[in-house]
Amino acid sequence: MSDHAGTHVDAPKHFGPGGKSIDLMPLEDFYTSAFCLDLSHVELKASISVSEMEDALSKSGEEIRQGDTVLLYFAFNKRVSFDDPRWQHDFPGLSPEAVHWLADKGCKIFGVEAISPAPEGELNFQAHNICGERGITHIEGLDNLEAVVGKGRFQFIGFPLKIREGSGGPMRAVAVFDQ
Repeated sequence: MSDHAGTHVDAPKHFGPGGKSIDLMPLEDFYTSAFCLDLSHVELKASISVSEMEDALSKSGEEIRQGDTVLLYFAFNKRVSFDDPRWQHDFPGLSPEAVHWLADKGCKIFGVEAISPAPEGELNFQAHNICGERGITHIEGLDNLEAVVGKGRFQFIGFPLKIREGSGGPMRAVAVFDQ
């Protein structure tokens, strides 16, 4: 079984030598307060800027608190089906500056629908390295984010499989609302 299949979280080990493997990451990192930002308007292959992130955050009425999980709804899975070759290449994602912005705000983990957190190529490589440098990580391959976008805060639960020395771990992501 791949440690980077389906919905999964990247462990710091994935970002470079010396990073923690998935089995050494604290479980409390995966049981957090969370909310979902609406970035469904972004174009395929787009690199999302800090100003676009700030605008989405403002429209959400939320604020990023220390240790939050921030999910990012790109409507990618609604626009490109899994069997379409574009699914592996044409996803939007964060600019390097936007990854830094999330870390500066206190976000511990962010999650995306696509197979990577940033557009394919150099930007994706940079996003992964920034996560390693900043001590944050990301979840890839989320689905059904349309069910949580615009709904306010919820409890995020997404425990990864405990794979010894794994550079990532498949997880089942769950949102629990108070109501």
